[in-house]
Amino acid sequence: MLRTLLFLFFSLYSIVLSAQTPLPRTTVLFNDNWKFSLGEPANAHEAAFADKTWRTLDVPHDWSIEGKFDEKNPAGVGGGALPGGIGWYRKSFALAEKERTKKVFMQFDGIYRNSEVWINGHALGKRPNGYISFRYELTPYLKYGAEKNVIAVKVDNSKQPNSRWYSGAGIYRNVWLITTSAIYVDQWGTFVQTPEVSGSFATVSLQVNVRNTIAKDQTVDIQTTIRDPEGNEVGQTSTTHKAFSSRTSGITQSFTLRNPKLWSVDKPDLYKAVTQIIQNKKVIDVYETTFGIRYFNFDVDKGFSLNGKPMKINGVCLHHDLGCLGAAFNTRAMERQLEIMRGMGVNGIRTSHNPPAPELLDLCDKMGFIVMDEMFDMWKKKKSDFDYSLDWDAWHERDLKDFIIRDRNHPSVMIWSVGNEIGEQWDSTGVDITKELVSIVKSLDASRPVTTANNEIKPYNNLIKSGALDIIGYNYNHKAYADFQKDYPGKKFIATETTSALATRGHYDMPSDSIRRWPIAWDKPFIEGNADNTVSAYDNVSAPWGSTHEETLKVMKKHDFLSGMFIWTGFDYLGEPTPYTWPSRSSYFGVVDLAGFPKDAYYLYQSEWTGKPVLHIYPHWNLPDRQAGWKAGQTIDVWAYYNQADEVELFLNGKSQGVKRKQGDDLHVMWRLKYQPGTLKAVSRKNGKEVLVKEVKTANSSYTISLKADRTTLHANGSDLSFITVEIQDDQGTVVPYAENLIRFKISGEGSVAGVDNGDPVSHDSFQAHERKAFHGLCLLVVRSSKKSGTITVEASADGLISDSLNIETK
Repeated sequence: MLRTLLFLFFSLYSIVLSAQTPLPRTTVLFNDNWKFSLGEPANAHEAAFADKTWRTLDVPHDWSIEGKFDEKNPAGVGGGALPGGIGWYRKSFALAEKERTKKVFMQFDGIYRNSEVWINGHALGKRPNGYISFRYELTPYLKYGAEKNVIAVKVDNSKQPNSRWYSGAGIYRNVWLITTSAIYVDQWGTFVQTPEVSGSFATVSLQVNVRNTIAKDQTVDIQTTIRDPEGNEVGQTSTTHKAFSSRTSGITQSFTLRNPKLWSVDKPDLYKAVTQIIQNKKVIDVYETTFGIRYFNFDVDKGFSLNGKPMKINGVCLHHDLGCLGAAFNTRAMERQLEIMRGMGVNGIRTSHNPPAPELLDLCDKMGFIVMDEMFDMWKKKKSDFDYSLDWDAWHERDLKDFIIRDRNHPSVMIWSVGNEIGEQWDSTGVDITKELVSIVKSLDASRPVTTANNEIKPYNNLIKSGALDIIGYNYNHKAYADFQKDYPGKKFIATETTSALATRGHYDMPSDSIRRWPIAWDKPFIEGNADNTVSAYDNVSAPWGSTHEETLKVMKKHDFLSGMFIWTGFDYLGEPTPYTWPSRSSYFGVVDLAGFPKDAYYLYQSEWTGKPVLHIYPHWNLPDRQAGWKAGQTIDVWAYYNQADEVELFLNGKSQGVKRKQGDDLHVMWRLKYQPGTLKAVSRKNGKEVLVKEVKTANSSYTISLKADRTTLHANGSDLSFITVEIQDDQGTVVPYAENLIRFKISGEGSVAGVDNGDPVSHDSFQAHERKAFHGLCLLVVRSSKKSGTITVEASADGLISDSLNIETK
């Protein structure tokens, strides 16, 4: 459910609530001024524990990202080579006497991992899963008036490895303090369905679950108003309901809406259901549910359609880390990732391989992304020594139910995935477990298909043999796509994970026209790779189980029944470098690097997946290139991605190098040239008429720093971010692609450094520093706003270069 304007308003209230008449429900962001300490201090759960010397910080917080990279850290290189451990968080707060009649809850959107929570020394519970959202009722143990309450949270991420990628550690998602009346809509207590949808009308069914904590049955009126995307009232109904004592009971309300505005990837219109519980003519609870009206289908022969319109799901897999920010969730950072993905034509997101932050789904709802919402990376069979398989028997049913109930109102969610590359594919127990999991999902939401992401695609796969899955998910195996209908007659297809192409942004090895696979021998050095762990950015290197970008994309285009694909991955992510060899500490799979800078394959997808004219030529045209070892007169391969044109002509220093046209299913064209400094110019044409012109120039020596902020006005809320691209340019404004200058940053005014990066997967420099080396001419500075209005001044300097500065306003 979207965080509403009402919630944002409430978040401005102090924890000591005002003396005014209390509202029926408040939801307050509870992120500020936590005390934090690493280690295991005795009795830290007790209210009287002395924590004055502990560090004060705001959550979301990830302590691992603050550590030092070391291959000997227990998480290993696969876990990002950063430390884990045990951490404690504590926070004091007061409640006014008038709140004594209220129910009070604390909701955690995610704690990694093995969390334990206490209020005033009373244990509330444990949750081992690091990605699940949960809440506890605090009411029985609270103090009111002048007495303070103390919430204490222990986070245990010491037993590692427990993940195959970087997990982060701590209270890394939002925390909320919620107050309600004694009768209230339960947690995630509504479920919107649209069983009939067309362009002229839609039926809306709203299930409302009401919790009555009073010792007697109560009669209430439940009134719901539907508002359209412009806020206009388009439906209302009221139901008298008997709320049974000390339990949750439900009702269903129905609406018919005329000429509904359908949610789509191009126009993601959102409706809102405002539900009031009324007793004795007094509103005692208000609960809002954001939803979308749309219909979709996966067809055996025609693939995917949305609102009756055939379309491919052009998706990417995303891990939960946010690069230099680590796992600590930030809405603006996630929004930026989605904006970058939308720029290359992405319309689908797979939450690999775990429940995401709720705000990710809010953003997908608002921005128009189709989501494959995924729950498990393993079942009973382990993938890491201390992973969730140890908690499977006790927790998988509870966690799966909470996951579905939390996320089922999001119109962006169109596929549930209950497993990724599960070990039980090769074990007969996979049949019964698959049936159990799908049954749980269907009992809570029968409106969406369920799949698993399978790297074993043979019919003896026990997950597929169960017959319970609505869609067969293929991880990789692109050469088998064409035979899917023969192998699985009558079944529906989705490419749950594809490609695993590898690239280091800005690095190029020759020749470019031979495809190379990195070996699966993880304990060996980079066979067919480079000694410095660089990988060529031409689209010709992939992991042995995967493909290049073009290999899979070509197959996907050929068959209508192939409903869509999710590329591994949209962004590079911390951990899981391939192969697992130090000094690498992050992946090479992303179409975009860890800092958010596109690699060249980005423009391949942009040329195929967007309607805007595209012409992209590469590589850079500079010597020396210290990594690739280019020499004067060396043969260099020049690639071009283009669309909306018949041909591309390439010029070197004004001399034509010939016209190239795509042949057959080609997705790029290539020239092979002898290097000489100067200017490469490409011209695309359609029917002889010029469409686009692009140039790549040889850079002179590094001369100046250039700062470019994605946003120069921020909210003064202590969490808004500006992402500043730092370019090393020559005296003509051309980026110097081999520049590695150390850039020093000075921040003054109402902001601070949130992180720095450059996209280099082998760098061990801290993300928390005030300096960063450029990598292939670029680096990134992330600035966080304070909670005061004013100006942030950012200055960047380096030895021997002209400095640059800019101002950012906070309001």
